[in-house]
Amino acid sequence: MAKTDEKVNDTSALGYEQARDELVEVVRRLEAGGTSLEESLALWERGEELAKVCRRWLEGARARLDAALADSGTEDAEGRDAGGRTGDTGADGD
Repeated sequence: MAKTDEKVNDTSALGYEQARDELVEVVRRLEAGGTSLEESLALWERGEELAKVCRRWLEGARARLDAALADSGTEDAEGRDAGGRTGDTGADGD
């Protein structure tokens, strides 16, 4: 159980994929059963921490996407085309 306790305090350094993979393993162990009440509670707590880490990563990704989409919308409002060019290139070559 000491290993699980150590991991609870070490979630800040986890990337999204690491946290997700470990969360999947925690869920698998809980669903399989056969653990003591104390170990089950420790696993549950670890799962909650891992879920928070995943949620923070996903919220950060959403914020980045929203910012990128907002920037893209601003560019369109300024009259830029998909290539970032402004103004009318017209068919007459001017």
